[in-house]
Amino acid sequence: MAATLRIQSDWSKALSRDEGEAWLSCRSPGKPTLYGSVTRRGLSSDGVPDIVASEGFMVREVTKKSILISCPHENASTKFLAPYTSFCRIHQKSITCLDISSGGGLGVSTSTDGTMKIWQAANGEIRRLLEGHVYDVNCCRFFPSGLVVLSGGMDAQLKIWSAEDASCVVTFKGHKGGILDTAIVDRGRNVLSCSRDGTARLWDCGKSACLGIIADYGSPINGIAVGTADNSLNLGSPEKPPSEREVGTEGKILLLAREDKKLQGVGLQSRQPVFLFVGSDAFNCCTFLSSTYILAGTQDGNIYQLDVRSTNAPIQVIHRSGAPVLSLLPYRDGFIASQGN
Repeated sequence: MAATLRIQSDWSKALSRDEGEAWLSCRSPGKPTLYGSVTRRGLSSDGVPDIVASEGFMVREVTKKSILISCPHENASTKFLAPYTSFCRIHQKSITCLDISSGGGLGVSTSTDGTMKIWQAANGEIRRLLEGHVYDVNCCRFFPSGLVVLSGGMDAQLKIWSAEDASCVVTFKGHKGGILDTAIVDRGRNVLSCSRDGTARLWDCGKSACLGIIADYGSPINGIAVGTADNSLNLGSPEKPPSEREVGTEGKILLLAREDKKLQGVGLQSRQPVFLFVGSDAFNCCTFLSSTYILAGTQDGNIYQLDVRSTNAPIQVIHRSGAPVLSLLPYRDGFIASQGN
């Protein structure tokens, strides 16, 4: 596995001063970690920071918004990007979940400060405060319309909110433990939730009712994702005809990231198991890369890439650090991962 280059600080702030410094490390599996630093010596004639690296590292390229650093000994190179912008006043404590509307105009986020807020994505201006959950709000996401928000909290309640006036238009009750993640089926007539109670449930937004328990495993389900299954995949058949209130569940597979070290695939309409993969630790999150390829992240820092048609062995296991993998997001031809370090 390739070496990993890291900067152990907000380098864009550290190097904004005349003599700022940021710490570097380069880690290769099975080898001692190499440590160093980068130091700013001032500005060049064109206004770009003049930055040098300590022994063992090289600064290859510097712009006002990025820095390319290499570690020749390990044949590793990484480009570090400065934030495009930072919003420091939306929440007072750690952000636990966020989403951006389909049009890119609004953001919604939850925090350990106990709040859930809607804000302008362009400038961070707070538009709405969504109040109604008891205890912490764990997850939030926009519906495809960008006008409605779905949230789940430690109060075991799932809520739907108007992004326009902050009113709570629907509350779903049925889970026996805190809700840990949600998913939206197609345009949003049906939604999904998973909980510490070990169940994943399908809900009808129009009737404010539970359409069924998709899975019940007795172990917390930390994350879910829904996607269209590959045509060659056998999703099973429902034991009884699905409700006419189910919309868009046919041909879909539901991924379940479970606390008991298992990643489960279930036919959304059939409720039948499709595959079961056992990982190295509790699974925290999962996502689809395509109709055949999926990703899942564990508490001990592994990211598994699997082919849903054959899950006996992973395509690859990525391990950059032992920090928990907290979220995964497909991006262009790859993906973005966040970890708890």
